[in-house]
Amino acid sequence: MNAELLALISVVSALTGIALGWLGRARTIRQDAAQQAGTDAMQRADVDYLKRGVDDIRLEQRAQGQKFDALSERVTRVEESAKQAHHRLNRLDGRKEDE
Repeated sequence: MNAELLALISVVSALTGIALGWLGRARTIRQDAAQQAGTDAMQRADVDYLKRGVDDIRLEQRAQGQKFDALSERVTRVEESAKQAHHRLNRLDGRKEDE
């Protein structure tokens, strides 16, 4: 009877060890999956933040380009106006326009 009880305890211990090992493995897999999901979510958030930053930079660059174009146009007008003023001054001084 003692040997049978020892054999039964051994079998139950082995089965319990297998079950606990299996449960521990399943728990570890779930924890790893949750941790990986959290890491993926953080990476997505970081990428989205970078995308918004790049979009903001593009908008700012476009606005600066428009300001530069407007300023360029104003400078051209001022140069034309200055050229006309010089021609008028030359006529008032009695000089030829070719000089």
